[in-house]
Amino acid sequence: MSTRTEHLIVLPDREVAEELADELESEGLGEVRVVREALAGEDDSEDHEWAVYVRTPPTIAYAVRFEALAAAHGGWYDPDPQG
Repeated sequence: MSTRTEHLIVLPDREVAEELADELESEGLGEVRVVREALAGEDDSEDHEWAVYVRTPPTIAYAVRFEALAAAHGGWYDPDPQG
């Protein structure tokens, strides 16, 4: 059983994704990275969105917070990016 939970916060803007990743890292979350997310059905690389990948302890509060952050920045939250 994993002691870490994976999250993906998908955002339309690279700058916002990078700022959010920096903020989360400054809070002590060490496993944070910005990735380019190719969504199903998108062939043009310009249509790809940016995502903040985060691994956290398995606490529901992170999922609730990340979902709210995604919505506040015009994005969406994937609670199971490996699923």
